[in-house]
Amino acid sequence: MYMEEYLKAMRQGQKEIKAAAAQGLPEKLQLLPENQVSYVARRESLGIVDIPMDLIAGTCTALRRDAFSPGFLPVLPADTEFAAKWRLLCEAHMGEGISSPIHAVEYMNRYYVQEGHKRVSVLKYFGASSIPGVVTRLYPYPSEDPEITAYYEFLDFYRLTGMNFLVYRTPGEYAQLLESVGYSTTEPWSAEEIDAFRSFFYMFQDACYRVGMSSAAIPEALLVYIKVFGYTASLDKLSTEIAQELPKLRQETQNREEKAGVTLMLDDAVKKPLISLALGSGKVCAAFIHDGSAAASKWIYHHEYARHILEHALREHIQTFSYENVGTGDGADAAIENAVKQGADVIFTTTPRLLLNSVRQAVQHPNVKILNCSLNTAYPSVRTYYPRMYEAKFIKGAIAGTLSRDGRIGYVADYPTYGSIAGINAFALGARMVNAQARVYLEWSTLREGGGFQRLVDAGLLCIDHLDHLVSGDASAMEEDHSLALVQCRWARLYLSIIRRVMEGTWKQESRGVSAINYWWGMNQGVVNVLCSRELPTGSRRLAEILRDAIQNERLTPFYGELRNQRGELVHYGSAPLQADQILTMNWLDQGVEGRIPELEELTDKAQELVKLQGVERRV
Repeated sequence: MYMEEYLKAMRQGQKEIKAAAAQGLPEKLQLLPENQVSYVARRESLGIVDIPMDLIAGTCTALRRDAFSPGFLPVLPADTEFAAKWRLLCEAHMGEGISSPIHAVEYMNRYYVQEGHKRVSVLKYFGASSIPGVVTRLYPYPSEDPEITAYYEFLDFYRLTGMNFLVYRTPGEYAQLLESVGYSTTEPWSAEEIDAFRSFFYMFQDACYRVGMSSAAIPEALLVYIKVFGYTASLDKLSTEIAQELPKLRQETQNREEKAGVTLMLDDAVKKPLISLALGSGKVCAAFIHDGSAAASKWIYHHEYARHILEHALREHIQTFSYENVGTGDGADAAIENAVKQGADVIFTTTPRLLLNSVRQAVQHPNVKILNCSLNTAYPSVRTYYPRMYEAKFIKGAIAGTLSRDGRIGYVADYPTYGSIAGINAFALGARMVNAQARVYLEWSTLREGGGFQRLVDAGLLCIDHLDHLVSGDASAMEEDHSLALVQCRWARLYLSIIRRVMEGTWKQESRGVSAINYWWGMNQGVVNVLCSRELPTGSRRLAEILRDAIQNERLTPFYGELRNQRGELVHYGSAPLQADQILTMNWLDQGVEGRIPELEELTDKAQELVKLQGVERRV
């Protein structure tokens, strides 16, 4: 009895071994590494734990390795005692069920069986999702190894939830999960929260298996799915509904699995004259989606102004329209859907707050090109764009350095997001280039406590860069906010170049597999400039012109040579400039800066919303 089941399982096991050999993978069960003294900091008995079958990696006993395939299927001949015992367990499972717990060791979220190998084998063969086991946990020595860092983050997650079936091996992903589901990162979950998440996870897991996804891909797919479609909105979905949506997220999921990240497009390769291009191209319909209004927001006003320039430049070859005050919830989704119905070929969403709305609609409408105004966002369904501001900030810092009498310069930043830290540091480097004793005193405009600008005024600083307006003089002059120098973002130049990509057909040529595309253009591409007041001293204006010319012609870059952080630690050295991705994700402040990067909870609610989307990953 049950001989046929054993033979079937054995054939599957033999096939698994052949497949592993063909791929150069181990053909036997994994063995728990020996010499535990060298890698185990301590051990702990967890008692009886429900062990996920997908996480059972191997055995503690070398003698057991030859009896099973890498996936715990039996491979010994059918006339052996081993096969007879396997069949008896098979009969028990089909009868009253197998309830006796196995004994296992857990190390780095992988379980190694000490006793109960055949029970694991039988239940794996019949597709069981878990098995009870008496588990001993081995703790690795803490280190900077990313997988060990992620494991200790798992331990924090486990203490909050008691859940061991969801494993991430990249640092920061448990924090992303907690943020996405909206639960506390410090308070233990309630029984109801745990039960709701567990139910949703198994529904999601079933959907993944329906579309042929491997178990290893499920954690990343879950994180993408929750971010895009929302956890609360998905709790009541059936696995069949989720399975219909999962294929739409294939690019996003592969991006995370392959760690494809973001490809920064630093140069504008489109060189065709605008007039000849327009005359030879068909009409493009472009929609602009704003979370607020041009009347209330300078940011949105500048994007709307650029839209009108775009229409004027391309005349009958383009049609544009815009939506204002759409918010960031259902209204934004509805606006994008309406733009698609109105025939939009290209949709620009003009704030990072609309990123997830953009992704959600992009996967629903793959034939529409949707771009979001943000930085370093790894969603290949949506392209992103943003001015490269740090070059202009460097020039402004140099101007400030020439104006400051005592070397003290104020700087009021808005959000600690991607690119903004580079802007602060570039400003400080520019100031110290012309004045070695210059110190930049940093404040933030989005702190809950407020008063950042006033604190600098009260401290007697007479040269302050206040949200990109460089002002100098006494407090009354500062209140008039008359800019001696400011950064100009030529949004129309950026939009024209992107539309030209669509019109001339080079859009597809810039694709980089499942890597997300981010246009990050600066002074050399004509997207960013520094405007100087006539009230600036002649020498300061001349210096700005020289630096602008040097940057535009790539003879100068702000970040090169010896760079040190506030602690005096060397973060870069050599003649080669800092790489673009290092500049973009900069999370340290230059040694010439007095101040710090604020914690998330110190910011206003609106600022926190943006920083959660675009904030620097780690703070130094």
